[in-house]
Amino acid sequence: MRIVNVAAAQMGPIQKADSREAVVKRMIALMDEAKSKGADLIVYPELALTTFFPRWYVEDRAEFDVWFEREMPNAATRPLFERAAQHGTAMNFGYAELTPDGHHFNTAILTDKSGKIVGKYRKVHLPGHVEYDTRRSHQHLEKRYFEPGDLGFKVWRTLGGIIGMAICNDRRWPETYRVMGLQGVEMVLIGYNTPSVNAEKSEEGVEKRLFHNRLSVQAGAYQNATWVVAVAKAGVEDGHPLFGGSLIVDPNGEIVAEAKTDDDEVLVHACDLDATTFGKTTIFDFARHRRIEHYGLITSQTGAVPPPET
Repeated sequence: MRIVNVAAAQMGPIQKADSREAVVKRMIALMDEAKSKGADLIVYPELALTTFFPRWYVEDRAEFDVWFEREMPNAATRPLFERAAQHGTAMNFGYAELTPDGHHFNTAILTDKSGKIVGKYRKVHLPGHVEYDTRRSHQHLEKRYFEPGDLGFKVWRTLGGIIGMAICNDRRWPETYRVMGLQGVEMVLIGYNTPSVNAEKSEEGVEKRLFHNRLSVQAGAYQNATWVVAVAKAGVEDGHPLFGGSLIVDPNGEIVAEAKTDDDEVLVHACDLDATTFGKTTIFDFARHRRIEHYGLITSQTGAVPPPET
Protein backbone atom coordinates (compact mmCIF):
# COMPACT_ATOMS: atom_id res chain seq x y z
CA MET A 1 0.00 0.00 0.00
CA ARG A 2 1.14 3.52 -0.86
CA ILE A 3 -1.03 5.75 1.28
CA VAL A 4 -1.29 9.50 0.78
CA ASN A 5 -3.54 11.18 3.34
CA VAL A 6 -5.18 13.90 1.28
CA ALA A 7 -7.02 16.92 2.67
CA ALA A 8 -9.53 18.59 0.36
CA ALA A 9 -9.61 22.11 1.81
CA GLN A 10 -12.79 23.70 0.53
CA MET A 11 -12.91 27.45 1.05
CA GLY A 12 -15.94 29.61 1.64
CA PRO A 13 -16.37 32.91 -0.19
CA ILE A 14 -13.61 35.49 -0.57
CA GLN A 15 -15.03 38.99 -0.88
CA LYS A 16 -13.60 41.67 -3.11
CA ALA A 17 -12.50 43.65 -0.02
CA ASP A 18 -10.64 40.73 1.62
CA SER A 19 -6.85 41.10 1.72
CA ARG A 20 -4.40 38.41 0.64
CA GLU A 21 -3.13 38.31 4.23
CA ALA A 22 -6.61 37.59 5.61
CA VAL A 23 -7.15 34.82 3.06
CA VAL A 24 -3.77 33.24 3.83
CA LYS A 25 -4.69 33.15 7.54
CA ARG A 26 -7.78 31.15 6.62
CA MET A 27 -5.68 28.80 4.48
CA ILE A 28 -3.25 28.29 7.36
CA ALA A 29 -6.14 27.47 9.70
CA LEU A 30 -7.36 24.86 7.24
CA MET A 31 -3.83 23.46 6.98
CA ASP A 32 -3.55 23.24 10.76
CA GLU A 33 -6.83 21.30 10.88
CA ALA A 34 -5.69 19.04 8.06
CA LYS A 35 -2.40 18.35 9.82
CA SER A 36 -4.24 17.46 13.03
CA LYS A 37 -6.08 14.83 10.97
CA GLY A 38 -2.85 13.40 9.57
CA ALA A 39 -2.80 14.99 6.11
CA ASP A 40 0.29 14.57 3.91
CA LEU A 41 -1.13 16.79 1.16
CA ILE A 42 -3.62 19.65 1.26
CA VAL A 43 -5.51 20.74 -1.85
CA TYR A 44 -7.06 24.23 -2.06
CA PRO A 45 -9.34 25.69 -4.76
CA GLU A 46 -8.77 27.58 -7.98
CA LEU A 47 -8.00 31.30 -7.40
CA ALA A 48 -7.59 30.53 -3.71
CA LEU A 49 -6.09 33.93 -2.86
CA THR A 50 -8.78 36.20 -4.33
CA THR A 51 -12.42 36.55 -5.16
CA PHE A 52 -13.45 35.20 -8.57
CA PHE A 53 -12.71 38.48 -10.33
CA PRO A 54 -13.56 37.35 -13.93
CA ARG A 55 -17.21 37.99 -13.05
CA TRP A 56 -16.57 41.73 -13.54
CA TYR A 57 -15.96 43.60 -16.79
CA VAL A 58 -13.48 46.46 -17.17
CA GLU A 59 -12.46 48.14 -20.41
CA ASP A 60 -8.77 48.32 -19.50
CA ARG A 61 -7.75 44.80 -18.58
CA ALA A 62 -4.61 46.11 -16.89
CA GLU A 63 -6.84 47.45 -14.11
CA PHE A 64 -7.26 43.85 -13.01
CA ASP A 65 -3.54 43.19 -12.66
CA VAL A 66 -4.09 43.88 -8.97
CA TRP A 67 -5.59 40.39 -8.71
CA PHE A 68 -2.48 38.72 -10.16
CA GLU A 69 0.63 37.40 -8.37
CA ARG A 70 3.97 38.36 -9.90
CA GLU A 71 5.95 35.78 -7.96
CA MET A 72 5.27 32.73 -5.82
CA PRO A 73 5.83 32.68 -2.94
CA ASN A 74 5.50 36.38 -2.27
CA ALA A 75 5.25 38.44 0.90
CA ALA A 76 1.56 37.64 1.43
CA THR A 77 1.84 33.89 0.80
CA ARG A 78 5.21 33.17 2.42
CA PRO A 79 3.60 32.37 5.81
CA LEU A 80 1.58 29.62 4.09
CA PHE A 81 4.72 28.08 2.64
CA GLU A 82 6.47 28.33 5.99
CA ARG A 83 3.60 26.61 7.80
CA ALA A 84 3.54 23.87 5.16
CA ALA A 85 7.26 23.24 5.69
CA GLN A 86 6.77 23.28 9.46
CA HIS A 87 4.02 20.68 9.23
CA GLY A 88 5.74 18.65 6.53
CA THR A 89 2.60 18.97 4.39
CA ALA A 90 2.65 19.16 0.61
CA MET A 91 0.14 21.56 -0.92
CA ASN A 92 -1.63 22.52 -4.11
CA PHE A 93 -3.45 25.79 -4.73
CA GLY A 94 -4.55 28.02 -7.56
CA TYR A 95 -3.93 31.72 -8.21
CA ALA A 96 -3.83 34.31 -10.98
CA GLU A 97 -0.28 34.55 -12.37
CA LEU A 98 1.31 37.53 -14.13
CA THR A 99 4.62 36.48 -15.66
CA PRO A 100 7.67 38.77 -15.86
CA ASP A 101 7.09 39.14 -19.61
CA GLY A 102 3.47 40.20 -19.16
CA HIS A 103 1.43 37.01 -19.69
CA HIS A 104 -1.67 36.28 -17.62
CA PHE A 105 -2.55 32.73 -16.60
CA ASN A 106 -4.95 30.90 -14.30
CA THR A 107 -2.32 28.83 -12.51
CA ALA A 108 -1.89 26.11 -9.91
CA ILE A 109 1.23 24.92 -8.14
CA LEU A 110 2.23 21.77 -6.28
CA THR A 111 4.83 21.70 -3.51
CA ASP A 112 6.62 18.89 -1.77
CA LYS A 113 6.60 18.46 2.01
CA SER A 114 9.39 21.00 2.44
CA GLY A 115 7.34 23.75 0.79
CA LYS A 116 9.42 23.66 -2.42
CA ILE A 117 7.42 24.12 -5.63
CA VAL A 118 7.80 20.94 -7.69
CA GLY A 119 5.08 21.46 -10.30
CA LYS A 120 3.16 24.21 -12.07
CA TYR A 121 0.05 24.00 -14.26
CA ARG A 122 -1.75 26.70 -16.26
CA LYS A 123 -5.43 26.27 -17.08
CA VAL A 124 -5.97 25.08 -20.63
CA HIS A 125 -9.75 25.04 -21.11
CA LEU A 126 -10.87 28.62 -20.47
CA PRO A 127 -14.67 29.01 -20.37
CA GLY A 128 -16.74 32.12 -20.88
CA HIS A 129 -16.23 35.05 -23.22
CA VAL A 130 -14.11 38.15 -23.95
CA GLU A 131 -16.56 41.04 -24.26
CA TYR A 132 -19.51 42.10 -22.10
CA ASP A 133 -22.54 39.92 -22.92
CA THR A 134 -25.94 41.47 -22.24
CA ARG A 135 -27.70 38.12 -22.72
CA ARG A 136 -26.10 36.57 -19.65
CA SER A 137 -27.43 36.76 -16.09
CA HIS A 138 -23.83 37.35 -14.98
CA GLN A 139 -20.49 37.69 -16.74
CA HIS A 140 -17.83 34.98 -17.01
CA LEU A 141 -14.81 36.71 -18.52
CA GLU A 142 -11.95 34.25 -18.12
CA LYS A 143 -11.18 34.56 -21.83
CA ARG A 144 -10.72 38.32 -21.29
CA TYR A 145 -8.30 38.15 -18.37
CA PHE A 146 -6.39 34.91 -18.98
CA GLU A 147 -4.49 33.25 -21.81
CA PRO A 148 -4.85 29.51 -22.43
CA GLY A 149 -2.24 27.57 -20.50
CA ASP A 150 1.04 26.82 -22.27
CA LEU A 151 2.45 24.03 -20.11
CA GLY A 152 0.23 21.13 -21.15
CA PHE A 153 -0.99 18.38 -18.83
CA LYS A 154 2.19 17.25 -17.10
CA VAL A 155 2.55 14.87 -14.16
CA TRP A 156 5.14 14.76 -11.41
CA ARG A 157 6.71 12.02 -9.31
CA THR A 158 6.19 13.12 -5.72
CA LEU A 159 4.74 11.77 -2.46
CA GLY A 160 5.61 8.27 -3.63
CA GLY A 161 3.35 8.45 -6.66
CA ILE A 162 2.52 10.19 -9.93
CA ILE A 163 0.43 13.34 -9.50
CA GLY A 164 -1.12 15.74 -12.01
CA MET A 165 -3.08 18.99 -11.86
CA ALA A 166 -6.00 20.60 -13.64
CA ILE A 167 -8.23 23.62 -12.97
CA CYS A 168 -12.03 24.01 -12.94
CA ASN A 169 -13.40 23.73 -16.50
CA ASP A 170 -10.60 21.29 -17.36
CA ARG A 171 -12.45 18.71 -15.26
CA ARG A 172 -15.27 18.59 -17.81
CA TRP A 173 -13.01 17.54 -20.71
CA PRO A 174 -12.02 13.86 -21.04
CA GLU A 175 -8.79 14.83 -22.80
CA THR A 176 -7.57 16.39 -19.55
CA TYR A 177 -7.55 13.10 -17.70
CA ARG A 178 -6.52 10.93 -20.64
CA VAL A 179 -3.35 12.88 -21.40
CA MET A 180 -2.33 12.47 -17.76
CA GLY A 181 -3.56 8.87 -17.77
CA LEU A 182 -1.18 8.15 -20.64
CA GLN A 183 1.60 9.25 -18.29
CA GLY A 184 0.47 6.83 -15.58
CA VAL A 185 -1.18 9.43 -13.34
CA GLU A 186 -2.35 8.10 -9.97
CA MET A 187 -3.90 11.25 -8.51
CA VAL A 188 -5.31 14.36 -10.21
CA LEU A 189 -5.71 17.56 -8.17
CA ILE A 190 -8.39 20.01 -9.33
CA GLY A 191 -9.47 23.34 -7.86
CA TYR A 192 -12.62 25.07 -9.06
CA ASN A 193 -14.82 28.19 -8.67
CA THR A 194 -18.15 27.39 -10.32
CA PRO A 195 -21.23 29.64 -10.25
CA SER A 196 -24.37 28.10 -8.74
CA VAL A 197 -26.37 29.56 -11.63
CA ASN A 198 -25.78 28.88 -15.31
CA ALA A 199 -25.46 32.33 -16.89
CA GLU A 200 -27.12 31.13 -20.09
CA LYS A 201 -29.62 28.61 -18.64
CA SER A 202 -30.86 29.86 -15.28
CA GLU A 203 -33.49 27.12 -14.97
CA GLU A 204 -30.77 24.47 -14.78
CA GLY A 205 -30.57 24.67 -10.97
CA VAL A 206 -27.75 23.98 -8.53
CA GLU A 207 -28.57 20.27 -8.16
CA LYS A 208 -28.07 19.67 -11.88
CA ARG A 209 -24.82 21.64 -11.73
CA LEU A 210 -23.60 19.53 -8.82
CA PHE A 211 -24.61 16.41 -10.77
CA HIS A 212 -22.45 17.49 -13.71
CA ASN A 213 -19.58 18.23 -11.32
CA ARG A 214 -19.72 14.72 -9.88
CA LEU A 215 -20.27 13.12 -13.29
CA SER A 216 -17.19 14.78 -14.81
CA VAL A 217 -14.88 13.93 -11.93
CA GLN A 218 -16.13 10.37 -11.44
CA ALA A 219 -15.87 9.59 -15.16
CA GLY A 220 -12.33 10.97 -15.35
CA ALA A 221 -11.27 8.93 -12.32
CA TYR A 222 -12.83 5.68 -13.52
CA GLN A 223 -11.75 5.90 -17.17
CA ASN A 224 -8.13 6.52 -16.17
CA ALA A 225 -7.99 4.46 -12.97
CA THR A 226 -6.84 7.40 -10.88
CA TRP A 227 -7.76 9.21 -7.70
CA VAL A 228 -9.24 12.66 -8.28
CA VAL A 229 -9.42 15.37 -5.61
CA ALA A 230 -11.70 18.24 -6.69
CA VAL A 231 -11.93 21.24 -4.35
CA ALA A 232 -14.29 24.21 -4.51
CA LYS A 233 -14.35 27.81 -3.48
CA ALA A 234 -17.99 28.16 -2.50
CA GLY A 235 -20.59 30.47 -1.00
CA VAL A 236 -21.73 33.96 -1.92
CA GLU A 237 -18.96 36.30 -3.12
CA ASP A 238 -20.16 39.90 -3.35
CA GLY A 239 -23.66 38.70 -4.18
CA HIS A 240 -22.58 35.95 -6.60
CA PRO A 241 -23.12 32.34 -5.39
CA LEU A 242 -20.63 29.55 -6.06
CA PHE A 243 -21.48 25.91 -5.35
CA GLY A 244 -19.40 23.66 -3.11
CA GLY A 245 -19.53 19.91 -3.52
CA SER A 246 -15.81 19.31 -3.05
CA LEU A 247 -15.13 15.62 -3.39
CA ILE A 248 -12.53 12.88 -3.37
CA VAL A 249 -13.11 10.10 -5.90
CA ASP A 250 -11.37 6.73 -5.96
CA PRO A 251 -9.98 4.94 -9.06
CA ASN A 252 -13.27 3.04 -9.46
CA GLY A 253 -15.11 6.34 -9.85
CA GLU A 254 -16.74 6.15 -6.42
CA ILE A 255 -17.05 9.18 -4.15
CA VAL A 256 -15.29 8.49 -0.85
CA ALA A 257 -15.69 11.99 0.68
CA GLU A 258 -17.86 14.99 -0.18
CA ALA A 259 -18.30 18.43 1.39
CA LYS A 260 -21.54 19.19 3.20
CA THR A 261 -21.30 23.00 3.37
CA ASP A 262 -20.50 26.03 1.23
CA ASP A 263 -17.92 27.29 3.71
CA ASP A 264 -14.38 26.49 4.87
CA GLU A 265 -14.39 22.71 5.31
CA VAL A 266 -11.70 20.02 5.42
CA LEU A 267 -12.18 16.49 4.07
CA VAL A 268 -9.38 14.00 4.78
CA HIS A 269 -9.11 10.57 3.18
CA ALA A 270 -6.37 7.95 3.08
CA CYS A 271 -5.79 7.37 -0.63
CA ASP A 272 -3.95 4.15 -1.53
CA LEU A 273 -2.15 4.83 -4.80
CA ASP A 274 -1.82 1.09 -5.35
CA ALA A 275 -5.61 1.01 -5.76
CA THR A 276 -5.00 2.41 -9.27
CA THR A 277 -3.21 -0.76 -10.38
CA PHE A 278 -6.25 -2.95 -11.04
CA GLY A 279 -7.92 -0.58 -13.49
CA LYS A 280 -4.63 0.23 -15.20
CA THR A 281 -3.89 -3.46 -15.81
CA THR A 282 -7.38 -4.63 -16.83
CA ILE A 283 -10.12 -2.69 -18.64
CA PHE A 284 -7.99 0.49 -18.92
CA ASP A 285 -4.72 -1.20 -19.83
CA PHE A 286 -4.01 1.36 -22.53
CA ALA A 287 -1.12 -0.53 -24.12
CA ARG A 288 -3.34 -3.55 -24.82
CA HIS A 289 -6.66 -1.94 -25.64
CA ARG A 290 -6.31 1.56 -27.13
CA ARG A 291 -6.79 1.83 -30.90
CA ILE A 292 -5.05 5.08 -31.79
CA GLU A 293 -5.43 4.50 -35.53
CA HIS A 294 -9.07 5.53 -35.10
CA TYR A 295 -8.57 8.59 -32.87
CA GLY A 296 -7.12 11.05 -35.39
CA LEU A 297 -10.03 13.51 -35.23
CA ILE A 298 -9.29 14.21 -31.58
CA THR A 299 -6.15 16.17 -32.40
CA SER A 300 -6.78 17.13 -36.04
CA GLN A 301 -9.85 19.35 -35.53
CA THR A 302 -11.62 21.40 -32.87
CA GLY A 303 -15.28 21.95 -33.83
CA ALA A 304 -17.62 19.15 -34.85
CA VAL A 305 -17.92 18.49 -38.58
CA PRO A 306 -21.08 16.47 -39.39
CA PRO A 307 -21.11 14.18 -42.44
CA PRO A 308 -22.44 15.70 -45.66
CA GLU A 309 -26.17 15.57 -46.23
CA THR A 310 -27.32 13.08 -48.86
